[in-house]
Amino acid sequence: MHLSILFFLSLFSFASKATPDTVKIGAYVMSIHDINFRDKEYTMRFWLWMLHNKQNLDVIKQTEIPNAKSVERSEIFIDSLGDKEWVIMKMKSVMKQSWKVNDYPFDKQYLNVQFENTEYNKDELVFKEDKTGSAYEKELAVDGWNITNFETTTGENVYETSFGNDVDGEASYIYATFNILITLERNAFGLFLKLFVGMYIAFLIAMVSFLVDPKDIEPRFGLPVGALFAAVGNKYIIDSLLPETSSFTLVDSLHTFTFVAIFLIIFISAFATSAFRKKQFGKYKKINKYGGLAVIGLYTVLNLLFIGLALWH
Repeated sequence: MHLSILFFLSLFSFASKATPDTVKIGAYVMSIHDINFRDKEYTMRFWLWMLHNKQNLDVIKQTEIPNAKSVERSEIFIDSLGDKEWVIMKMKSVMKQSWKVNDYPFDKQYLNVQFENTEYNKDELVFKEDKTGSAYEKELAVDGWNITNFETTTGENVYETSFGNDVDGEASYIYATFNILITLERNAFGLFLKLFVGMYIAFLIAMVSFLVDPKDIEPRFGLPVGALFAAVGNKYIIDSLLPETSSFTLVDSLHTFTFVAIFLIIFISAFATSAFRKKQFGKYKKINKYGGLAVIGLYTVLNLLFIGLALWH
């Protein structure tokens, strides 16, 4: 008798583990705003809904966004649909984001809002995404960006810890997740001109020194030195807009080319001026002419190459 009861209990336990509760879940994104590169965050407003079996499942309290800084829930509606409970709520979430700035301002950003149930692991609860209902507002405008991809997926979040629960002998816990994935592509060309027009003008001012009479030493060397300070100031302004990164970005590359080009202008001017003072006028003209052409040619090619690579990425 006792063996029969244990047998049926074990079957029941196995069946309950083999068939976790399925929660149908979907989202409708209304806005993405307050994109902040420096603080590595953005804000999203959306509707979230879940359809589940009526049981001891409080989806409002148990639903968490692990990669959020803060979450606000409002306008919560609960209703019955047949033998299931339907919960829908409006949410506002400030999301953490590791921005990819290697190709800035020709960058693409990949947003991921991840939901999980804090009470039940994947053996007890799984998500099934509402592919048909999940979408974003077609009139949604993200200033300076285009939405090039939107999708929802389900997955798993693995916690490599037992959370101090050594009784079950579990070395890790796995929770089902529901994910909103959005790809943003920047409207870059207008921003690029705003950011770099000062740097390019500084370079052109430095190039003007090749037209200055070599007898006028002060403007001959003063122009590129002033241009160098202007280029450095331009870089500090752009860096103040971006998060700290150890990567060598497009911004770093373009400014480095400018710094090196201005140094070469000063270096070539010194050689040309030396030849002029020695009355080697033919040598002076060659150094001045071909040196200037070499600098502007190399500078243009490197800029086009690296900008093209950023666009291709």
